Amino acid sequence: MGKLEVTIKSEIVRLAKREMRKTSVPLGRDVRLLKSTVSQLRKTVTALERFVAQQEKELKKKKIPLEATPEEVKKSRFSPALIRSLRKNLGISQRELAILAGVTVGAAHLWEKGKFEPKDEKKAVMVALRKLSRRDVRKLLEEKTTK
Repeated sequence: MGKLEVTIKSEIVRLAKREMRKTSVPLGRDVRLLKSTVSQLRKTVTALERFVAQQEKELKKKKIPLEATPEEVKKSRFSPALIRSLRKNLGISQRELAILAGVTVGAAHLWEKGKFEPKDEKKAVMVALRKLSRRDVRKLLEEKTTK
């Protein structure tokens, strides 16, 4: 009877392995598919992170400087009417001009009234503002007000 038991036992083991294979092979395929999908997603995420980092670098590089050379400042003329027309051409208020120049609203008002003239570093800012477009000025204002 020992041989019959071994035969039955081996047949049971063989059938059990076959049934297990039927269920485990599709699961193995699914696992491999999921692993490859996760790998692709990881690669995509890292590529996107690199892209975002590059875009942030470029955005930081595009900051608009408010600087002018001393020669430009010397050559430029400043009168109350010119300051007012600069402000009007850029479409900004006295308050916004004051924010851009780094002075008080009262100082910007007095520049336009002719009560006093901007100092050299503020003149440099005004000369730099002359070179900018309305869009650039709006960007600068957004940067300065969000800080």
